Amino acid sequence: MPRLLHHSDLESVYDDPDRVGRLVGRLRALDGADALVCGTGDDLGPGVLALVERGEQALDLFDAAGTALETFGNHDFDFGLDRARELVAASGPTWLSANVRLDDSRFGAAAGVEPWTLREVDGRRVGVLGLTDPDTGKINPKAAPLSFEDPVVAARRAADALRDRGAEFVVVCSHLGAGDDELARATDVDAVLGGHVHSRRAERVAGTLLTRPGAGGRLVAEVDLDAGAARLHDVDGANAPDAAARFRGRAHDAGLDEVVAHVDRVARDEATTFGGECRVGNFVAGAFRRAADADVGLVNSGGVRAGDPLAGEVTRADLVSLVPFEEPLTVARVSGARLREALGQAHGATLGFGEPDWWHAHLAGARMVYDTGAGAVRDLRVGGEPVDAGRTYEVALPDFLLRTDQEFPALTARDRSRELGVGYEALVADARHNGLDPTVDSRVRLVGNEGVAGR
Repeated sequence: MPRLLHHSDLESVYDDPDRVGRLVGRLRALDGADALVCGTGDDLGPGVLALVERGEQALDLFDAAGTALETFGNHDFDFGLDRARELVAASGPTWLSANVRLDDSRFGAAAGVEPWTLREVDGRRVGVLGLTDPDTGKINPKAAPLSFEDPVVAARRAADALRDRGAEFVVVCSHLGAGDDELARATDVDAVLGGHVHSRRAERVAGTLLTRPGAGGRLVAEVDLDAGAARLHDVDGANAPDAAARFRGRAHDAGLDEVVAHVDRVARDEATTFGGECRVGNFVAGAFRRAADADVGLVNSGGVRAGDPLAGEVTRADLVSLVPFEEPLTVARVSGARLREALGQAHGATLGFGEPDWWHAHLAGARMVYDTGAGAVRDLRVGGEPVDAGRTYEVALPDFLLRTDQEFPALTARDRSRELGVGYEALVADARHNGLDPTVDSRVRLVGNEGVAGR
């Protein structure tokens, strides 16, 4: 009974040593001679400790968890291509990439990256290949020099090679997000272990088993290849004290435990962040706006990372973990007409990223009403006044939103007027000066689907 144990999008798990202990403990409890531990990208970063250690902290987790195979996600290139190759060469897992190329060669080949591998698991021959989202170069500027072969073409070629070598099962370690469904319909692979999109799944599509354990190391997917079945395991109740202690020591040594504010509770979880207006989104957008003295603060929901609720003493690490990216806070100058157009692109049904009912914009200095049924902005105000289509507004936002067409494509690099410091420093400074007690005040109202607004 060959089994696969699947983790993905670990991201800021490294900033919570107790959760590291629970994740490693659950993987160890499930592991055995009949199992293979697989990661599916965004496991080097982002996160506060990841920023400090430039991804090296992940090597400790791979070792503690027994991760055997890994593939590239967009955040695995956060520290540059050279650093990615260094980490591949130094880490325990075999890295798989069938569609990522650099200068007409397989990326990282000299560091040990393989397109696929054939492993014996409980006496059965299991072939595994790796795939990465072709839009990674647009999402992460550090990955811009890379090119990406069509995942379906690459998967078919790798699957054929594995079957020719006697693979009884063919499995994909995927960081394609929503592209997993197309891959399942277009290929004859047995299972796709997915990542990139942080929603959880364990289901069949076109006869192929698809799993996704979500982000932040809260779940582990277990795949039984013989039965063609999968189960998601919560990590709560498990523990590996040695792993937790190792990461607690790393955080202390990096000076990340400085207390900068106190709060009773700030709601901070992915369902809330992508579900409409929320307190933590309002805090980030407000801090950005105040730091830039701009008309509007804007942050994308995916830019506010998931994590445990902030409560009691809030440390520097807690705040950095909200937007753990080495990128500047930027001010864009846009007309009222294009600001309205951009915010009209905040609903998931208008984007190719994430789930169709997700909401992608958190605001400060502005109030809006969006009709989810009609897919249109019904009302938009800045500073209490209706937006003037011909007036120019200053918008404080992550520079990423001017460099990608994945979210708010109406905003482009030509709108950039000035850059400030790194975005997370604005959060730390704002919490120190203004405290941390954000509210929800109906600045974003979603009508036509009232259940998702104002959490």
